Parts: sequence; C-alpha cells; structure tokens
Amino acid sequence: MLPRARTLGAGVVLTLVASLPAVSAVGAGTDRSPAHAPAALAKDPRLTRGLFVDPDMPAARAAAHNDVFAPIGRTAQALWITDYYATDQVKAAVAAYTKDANDADKTPVMSIYAIPGRDCGLYSAGGLPDAPSYKAWVKQAAAGMKDQHAMVVLEPDAVPFMGNPECDADKIAERSGLLRFATRTFTDAGAWVYIDAGHSGWRTPEDIARLLKASGIALARGFSTNVGNYRKSPDEIAYAKAVVGELKKLGITGKRYVTETARNGAPRADIVDGDVCNPTWARIGRKPRLLFTHDAAYGPLDGYVWVKHPGESDGQSSDDTCHGGPPSGEWWPKGAKRLLGKG
Repeated sequence: MLPRARTLGAGVVLTLVASLPAVSAVGAGTDRSPAHAPAALAKDPRLTRGLFVDPDMPAARAAAHNDVFAPIGRTAQALWITDYYATDQVKAAVAAYTKDANDADKTPVMSIYAIPGRDCGLYSAGGLPDAPSYKAWVKQAAAGMKDQHAMVVLEPDAVPFMGNPECDADKIAERSGLLRFATRTFTDAGAWVYIDAGHSGWRTPEDIARLLKASGIALARGFSTNVGNYRKSPDEIAYAKAVVGELKKLGITGKRYVTETARNGAPRADIVDGDVCNPTWARIGRKPRLLFTHDAAYGPLDGYVWVKHPGESDGQSSDDTCHGGPPSGEWWPKGAKRLLGKG
C-alpha cells in the first residue's frame, strides 16, 4: 500500500502515495463533538469544495503522455504522508500540498501512514520506530496542515489489525493511545479525521466499534472503510451504518464516514478473500465525491474517496501472490491498464 514520491517546484519531494444522493450541509452538521460544532461547520469550505487532483502524482504524469490513463490520472486521490519524511521534513511536505489544494480552491485529502509496527510486518511494513518518535512526527505533520481544511484518513488498517497474530499483542494499548494522540492533534489543527475501520469482510461492527472507541473516535469526525480493498459499496455502506449503530450503543454519537471506491468496480458478486495484492480481477470504481448524506439509505456518509492510488502496486512477491507487480507503491502501467479493463 506504500506510495511513491511527489515532486514540487525546485526539488521539493513529497510522498504520494450512477445515481448519487444529494449534497446536504445539514447532514454534515450532525456531528456534535466539540471540534465540529454546527456553527463552525456551516461556514466550512469543505462542504462546498471539490477534492484536489494532484497534477504531480504518477498517474497524472502518465495521463499527460497517454490518455488511456486519464480516468485515473485526472481523478482526486489522497496524498500519503508516511515516515519517508523525517520529523524535520514532514511539516514542509504537508504544508506544500495543502497550499496547492487551497490555492486551487479544493479540499486536500491525506492518508497518515507511519504508526510503529505498520502493516504488522506485511507488504507495507515499517513506520516510526517507537511511540515518542511517532508523537513528535505527528505534531510536525499537524503543524503543516494547521487551518488548511484538510481531510485525514488516519492509519489504514491500524485498528482492524489489533489482535492479529502477525502483530504484537502487547502493543495494542500503545497503538490505541497513539491513535488517540494523533486524532486529537490533527483535529486540533482543523482537519476532519477519519480513523480507518477496515472493511466489511474483516472485523465485526461490534468489534471495530469497541476498538474505535479505545482509539479516540469520540475526538474524530468519523471513520473510513475499504481503504486499499475491493469490497462493493453497498456492503461497505451497510457495514458503516452498523458501526455507527454500535458506536451509539457505546455512547458515541454524531460520527460520519467515508468509503473508498478506487478499486471496487469489478463486475463480480464475490471477493476472493486473501487475494489482495494486485488482484487481476479488480477494476476502478465510482469516482470520488463528497456527499454529506443523512438519510436511511446511506446513513451519515461524507462521501466516496480514492485513498489507495489505482495503478500503483500493492507489493512484490517471489511467487504469483502479487501477480507480477513491482515493489509497493511503484507506478505500474500494466496494472493500471488492467484496472481500466484494458490489460
């Protein structure tokens, strides 16, 4: 899931990484947490702006030379902020990106992906070495997005991985504490924070609600689902609504969600569980769009987003597990064409 580099200006390098319901500002104002008071939300530019399309992401550069990649390269996607940047670099990286987005009158979306023990040692292993270094890094990243009206998908897979055999069982409390710290810090910087909640085929809504509570969901705008995965949107919407219901049982109300659609457009009824590294059957899904629904069909959906970049490899393997893909995050024209149904 790891991204590649983004270059801006004079050598500044940044890590990269259908019927729709109507937009409703009232729906976005249902979050009653202190950081998202209705009066403040009524004037929030995120309610009316579109999402930022980064002209320097690999897919955009590819589309500039070959129109076949335009459906990917001209679509808004999250910028991945990882431990690629040292603590003394991440503030400038985030500030440059959010400035570009705001100069374009668009909303910047970022995925923060640097927690210690990231991906539990799997394809995107890494992260900061320990809790103190992570907290220092988060403070600097938050300083870079201060008052820039960003949306932040926080640490994909970090919550649903809790208790996984590949992870350190004795680190669950520490991880929850780090997520609480990051949620508060980014929220205080003015970001809408969505703690990642995995997907509909992973943990139960009851489990994930309990883990989200421990990880600071009360301080966040809400949660994200399906990041980097391929689940159908109706399944994700049902899952997210169930999570919202379970959170209410735990005394946490007003939470909203976003769900990823970057690679869930495959014309098939099922998902091949375990086939998650560059699966050959995956196709791009519906384009990202902010919606701010508040109806029975969709629940408190803030919108569809593309977080994982279609066409960038999930990882590399010595066997066929990753279907011939290059290292994680590398732009892969063959894989991009396959996602577009042209492989």
